Amino acid sequence: MQIRAAVLEEFGAPLAVQELELAEPKAGEVLVRLVACGVCHTDLYTASGADPSGYSPTVLGHEGAGVVERVGDGVTDVAPGDHVVTLFSPQCRECEHCRDHRTNLCLAIREQQNQGQLPDGTTRLSRDGEPIRHFMGTSTFAEYTVMPEIALAKIDPEAPLDRACLFACGLSTGLGAAMNTAKVASGSTCVVFGAGMVGLGAVAGCRLQGAERIVCVDLSEDRLALAIGQGATDTFVGGAGAVQQILDMTGGFGADYTFEATGNVNVMRQAVESARMGWGLATMCGVAGKGETLDIVPRFLITGRRVAGSSFGGVKGRDQVPQFVDMYLAGDIDVDAFVSHKLTLDEVNRGFELMEAQDGIRSVIDFA
Repeated sequence: MQIRAAVLEEFGAPLAVQELELAEPKAGEVLVRLVACGVCHTDLYTASGADPSGYSPTVLGHEGAGVVERVGDGVTDVAPGDHVVTLFSPQCRECEHCRDHRTNLCLAIREQQNQGQLPDGTTRLSRDGEPIRHFMGTSTFAEYTVMPEIALAKIDPEAPLDRACLFACGLSTGLGAAMNTAKVASGSTCVVFGAGMVGLGAVAGCRLQGAERIVCVDLSEDRLALAIGQGATDTFVGGAGAVQQILDMTGGFGADYTFEATGNVNVMRQAVESARMGWGLATMCGVAGKGETLDIVPRFLITGRRVAGSSFGGVKGRDQVPQFVDMYLAGDIDVDAFVSHKLTLDEVNRGFELMEAQDGIRSVIDFA
């Protein structure tokens, strides 16, 4: 079938919206009609060339939600008409990692996914007979996409898809960092660095876990106001003195849990240094640039602080994303506040511009 999609032709250049050919789903695969897709920082990160694992030409996009149109042989968990959220982090439920509660990093199709291919080592996207690679196994900057069944979460059809799509990446990453990775304890003190999509999700996750004090740090007063709406009890504008300010707020000890959601290695260091001596846990959610490193003075670790990484918030997507969507429908998570701009597919590059200008939290492409 012919589809329109946003193609990354070369790094640093705008995406080109063009006609492509999309082949039918093969065994274990699903054809999804996209209804909505968030424009995420990871898409911009790859498009810019900063991602050392990036490739082109490819159809970007991974924060999608849509409706199942057709399924390939052997597909049992979803059927035509089902509403789904796309998962760049699949869950096969069978590999060693899927069967272990300690990680969500499914091993089933990792190698093929990293090469821009579907599980059989080929692509369903092409242009004039030449393959176009899939991005993160999803490629949701497109009217339709073909994906593995294990990379789709079936959700309640009552959930608006222009809200549900945010659970495909940013929102679930923040929620999961607090709820799965850090396992924030009730009555604790938390600090979240960064009030973008992931950071605001982390604030909400800390609230849902029963944290007593949630401090959010960002450079934008507007974003800090949104953090209060998600459950932050304290906010302040970040900078070089952020660590000392947190120590002053916590009797000189630091916070029980800190979360870094900016991708800035200097802020990552602040997250470590503002974690409480004795048991403080600093969770890293942000993606740093190519070649950047995090410097930690060993004394901070020797005196009891720990550092954890969190990919997609430790969320096992097929199981937990539907639960998050149900929490949204129940009123426990305010998703409406995150959708700042509605765009058409032809305006996808505008989404990148708004992100770079820090205008709003999330631009959502509406395919309706």
